[in-house]
Amino acid sequence: MGRTFRSVRMGSQEVADRWMKATRALRKEDQIYGQRLAEMARVHSSEGFCALDDPLEAAAFSVLIELLKALDPEGDGPLGGLKGGKRVDKSVDDGGVKKPDVDL
Repeated sequence: MGRTFRSVRMGSQEVADRWMKATRALRKEDQIYGQRLAEMARVHSSEGFCALDDPLEAAAFSVLIELLKALDPEGDGPLGGLKGGKRVDKSVDDGGVKKPDVDL
């Protein structure tokens, strides 16, 4: 008998499918988050995880990429508006004083 080779892409799709099934066991208000995690795991699975051998690692890597992208809504860098783990309010100067809405 020949051996079956399961690709990382197929494996990460299976992980996402299992996560979607597991979502049903969550509380109703948490199910949307479980569904979103499963969707995030699928986003990058078709890009060929050449450097990753483990389907779970590939799914987690995909989710982490999507989470970082969500933290960077302006798309201006890998951490976006984050500074020291906290969201930076660009309407406030370094002294914590709110900047005027219009230039004076």
